[in-house]
Amino acid sequence: MKCLVVQPIHKDGVDLLREAGIEAVMPASAAMDDVGRAIADCDAAITRNAGLSGDAIKLGGRLRVIGSHGAGTNMIAIPVATAAGIAVVNTPGANARSVAELVISMALALVKRTAYLDAAVRGGNWDARYGAGLRELSGMTLGIVGLGQIGRAVARIAQAGFGMKVYVHSPSVPAADILSAGCEPVDGLAALARRVDILTLHRPANTGATPLVDGAMLASMKQGAILINTARADLVDERALAEHLRSGHLGGAGVDVFSKEPPPADHPLLGLPQVVLAPHAGGSTEEALQRTAVAVADQVIKVLRGTRPEHLVNADVWERRRAAP
Repeated sequence: MKCLVVQPIHKDGVDLLREAGIEAVMPASAAMDDVGRAIADCDAAITRNAGLSGDAIKLGGRLRVIGSHGAGTNMIAIPVATAAGIAVVNTPGANARSVAELVISMALALVKRTAYLDAAVRGGNWDARYGAGLRELSGMTLGIVGLGQIGRAVARIAQAGFGMKVYVHSPSVPAADILSAGCEPVDGLAALARRVDILTLHRPANTGATPLVDGAMLASMKQGAILINTARADLVDERALAEHLRSGHLGGAGVDVFSKEPPPADHPLLGLPQVVLAPHAGGSTEEALQRTAVAVADQVIKVLRGTRPEHLVNADVWERRRAAP
């Protein structure tokens, strides 16, 4: 059997496939044309942010399972896979701690003005500390949108490490569960945005929908508030965010996801000093990459062996899944 690994994954995941008698092969590139040329004789595919297009899936006549290296599956043509009887699996939570730590590191970098102080010392400005406007996370309020595994990890670090008061808006999570996590539920995103010093987003986006955080919501946030987005670029109106940062209404932003990746040189956020940027690296720690690769390989192996996996995205396909050739 063969598994097409669209983008490189940690060697432990590849080793697990090999131990199960599955050969890991790679396309010439992650471009869908190259993927389509390589997928014809593959029984499985594992992809990261490149996803898997409907056209590529249709060329995989032997394909029985598609594994998403991560929780997100919006870049995989799931309806096409489902129609063909192909199982789609993902790995929710495997990178939760990694992303949560990036969120907290961005918050710290912004309130401690790490980049500014570093540049000041390198430039000989030792007195920069006197007018830097440094703050402490302790005593600040944190708003979390979406209390999944990443949101819960952020809440735990913020509470235990910094004593922050955490508010949560997560319509799919019962208020009792939010309270049991030591957080206070808030009914409505707009109400949450108005209340907190730092707002961090941890929910999926609806591709093509109006941004969850638009110009009006940004305007309603506290003077000097911080927005952090490590989830999906579509959640935030990037140009409106840049405008509110330039005006001084918002105190800063942490951004790990962009509407176009990599962002173009004229992207409105790139020239702003009060923004901490990352190249979609939230889940890219060595530990998270290892956990995620092993988790997705394990589920791919289970499907190929006829065992129902833990995280089957298109659950209705299982009873009519494509048979081995």
